[in-house]
Amino acid sequence: MPMHSSSSSLSRRQKPNNNNENGISKSMSAEEEVKLAALAISFNIRLRSADMPFAMQAHALRYARTLLLQPVNHRPNPSLLARSLKKEFDSMYGPAWHCVVGKSFGSFVTHSPGGFVYFSLESFSFLLFKTEVQLITEAVVPTPAAR
Repeated sequence: MPMHSSSSSLSRRQKPNNNNENGISKSMSAEEEVKLAALAISFNIRLRSADMPFAMQAHALRYARTLLLQPVNHRPNPSLLARSLKKEFDSMYGPAWHCVVGKSFGSFVTHSPGGFVYFSLESFSFLLFKTEVQLITEAVVPTPAAR
């Protein structure tokens, strides 16, 4: 599984081997890269790193922007933003998505191939990634502790 490190408080990032010089997945066509760049520019989003198909990246950027545009009587809550984006991706692309939203955080995560995007929007950084879920088919019975 690929690993990524990120820090929302630093502009420097480690670039994974499967990305081009901009941190974007090599599997994307040049046309898709241009469309994604135009979308990011139009939403004033800084796409920092990604290993994710074009359509899923576009969905993440659009959904995050929609969340921040919703009228609220107070400042946006990063935990609620993270929960909403995670639930959206769980429902659209299956489990198990994880999302971190904040103004300053560090991370080092292992993700499923094609399941990672890290971007900034307004004053928030968004880290969204997927991990594999293995279903347990047998009942696990805890063993008594040895004495």
